[in-house]
Amino acid sequence: MVTTGQPSPATRTGLSAPHLGPGAIVTGALDDLAPAPGWPRPAMLDRDLLILVTHGHGSAELDFRALPCRPGTLVRARPGQVLRCLGSQLDATVVGWGPDALRGLDVDPDALPAHRQLAGEDADAVINEVSQLAVDADRHARLPAAEALLRHQLAVLLLRLALLPHPGGTPTPRAETETFRRLCREVERGYRHTRRVEDYAAELGCSVRTLTRACLAVTGRSAKQVIDERVALQACRLLAATDESIARIGRALGFPEPTNFGRFFTREVGVSPGTFRADRERPLPVRLVRPRPPADSPAPAGQA
Repeated sequence: MVTTGQPSPATRTGLSAPHLGPGAIVTGALDDLAPAPGWPRPAMLDRDLLILVTHGHGSAELDFRALPCRPGTLVRARPGQVLRCLGSQLDATVVGWGPDALRGLDVDPDALPAHRQLAGEDADAVINEVSQLAVDADRHARLPAAEALLRHQLAVLLLRLALLPHPGGTPTPRAETETFRRLCREVERGYRHTRRVEDYAAELGCSVRTLTRACLAVTGRSAKQVIDERVALQACRLLAATDESIARIGRALGFPEPTNFGRFFTREVGVSPGTFRADRERPLPVRLVRPRPPADSPAPAGQA
């Protein structure tokens, strides 16, 4: 059976420990991720996660997008995203891993959608694999020899999920998806320094038109919108999950003048940075930052 409720002390320590190595694979419970009891505000994640809901009904707000949750719901979250879970007695098994856990294995965890509801034989297979991984991670937590076992169990789980029917229907053509992913990887490296599409096109050796065509195919939005929304999303994450000053957040995102940051944020999000932060203790602010890419599209590798 899937582990629910409170995990063992060893498992709880694993998920919450700040000293985990880059190849670590750990499991635990949903409450281990909360910044405080009751999820008073979102938590910024520091590792890759798979969250399998095992009990209760509610929602997971992943980067300010509400995802309905019930038994069999699977949520895929990435480092740097912000998460908040709401719901009466909402329990889940959480699998977390570091950046080197899958090194050398032919598996792409970024091919998975952020949210899907499992059912039937697919649900049974995934639940069994998550259950076994959780048992082995707890039982063999301190045995170096178990590292290979856990790595391959995680790879099999992710491969099985990748083989499930695409939840959004027909996927975007591969060439445009790959161009979009390349842009997203470059944006991750450069969004704090430039928001010009021309700069990213030059780095990738393609035209602005090619980038815009790929972004429109995958997200329905232009390359400039994708870049600006990535900056706005990071601002929302920092405003909601940290206590950094608004001026400092703006400077970190390439806005030396607070007024320029305020105008940019208000244009993208619909409210001022101060209003957004004041609302962070309430679920789902007035207007959501649109996620990139949509839940039914592949996510860029290395997205923070």
